[in-house]
Amino acid sequence: MRETLHVRRETWARTFYLSMVASLLCLLSDQALAFKILEPAEGAKLTAGQTVTAQVDLGKDSGIVQVRYYWYGEQDDTLVEQEDATAMGSIVAPVALIGLSDHRPPFGGPLLVPKSGIGPMRLLAVAEISRGRLGTRSVFDEILVKVEPAASLTTIDFETDKPLHLGRAGQSSAFGHVDSLGKIFELPVVGEFADGVTRRISAPATGTSYHSSSEKVIKVLAGGLLQIVGNGKTTVTVTNRGTQASLDVTVEVNEDPNQPPIADAGPNQSVRSGTKVRLNGLKSRDPEGEALYYSWSQVRGSKIALLDVDNPQPSFLAPAVSERRTYRFKLRVTDKKGADSVPAYVDVIIEP
Repeated sequence: MRETLHVRRETWARTFYLSMVASLLCLLSDQALAFKILEPAEGAKLTAGQTVTAQVDLGKDSGIVQVRYYWYGEQDDTLVEQEDATAMGSIVAPVALIGLSDHRPPFGGPLLVPKSGIGPMRLLAVAEISRGRLGTRSVFDEILVKVEPAASLTTIDFETDKPLHLGRAGQSSAFGHVDSLGKIFELPVVGEFADGVTRRISAPATGTSYHSSSEKVIKVLAGGLLQIVGNGKTTVTVTNRGTQASLDVTVEVNEDPNQPPIADAGPNQSVRSGTKVRLNGLKSRDPEGEALYYSWSQVRGSKIALLDVDNPQPSFLAPAVSERRTYRFKLRVTDKKGADSVPAYVDVIIEP
């Protein structure tokens, strides 16, 4: 009996081991088949203005004509049109590099890190694949890197009126209709560096922190966002790399109490190529029960055609992919009095 149990245990252990090895080999095989950015590496620390070598692994995709590279801030809206094979027209983000087959390395080459770059940045590589008479299709990969200027920060400035007056009277057009309690906005902050380059440093990820002298007037939220919570005066102080700057702010808005709405972008999804995908912001709500205005945008993945971006349930057709890819979308909602929500995000994973 003991010998039988011993044999069963050995058989189970052998079967489990072989299963684990097979799973690992399958995973490694899938990774090897995926179009992938090899250089720069994910999480690399780069210097603004330096030139690095871009290199990709083409994976299992054949017929690649060219690879286009684009730089974005971590939370910037994605602006590349996936089906645009010319890198012209509707593409707003400038092409950082077009890699061709005769380049060294193939479909890569010298890639300039943006001189104005600072903080987390995404590098998006879009490969155009020829399908003969069927036209072209695209596959992509993207990585996140950290960009740091070599020069020191000399001064901080605000791209707005000084002092800043928020409210119906004398309102700054830079912030839209800032005329109610609960309004959430981002303060446009720039840094002047010793290399003569002006860089946007509004995001905390660039090293910026905020302080309000009166949290009863303007409250500092996560992500470098500011919220109007009352009328009065306050001073907003910005600190980055040991340098400070202050902005006097006067708030004169409607006295009606108003809590900002809450955005809910719905659960993450996993779908197959060719599937119609519907995002779901129906669980977004307003504490006062008011109707909401919706605003969706895409912040990760090669650009797709997202329909009905001002509705609670926009949709798109999942594009063809050669391997699993993640698309990320951002939702902000606004109530009738003009108060905005903090952004909410949802990921859609598309499988071949």
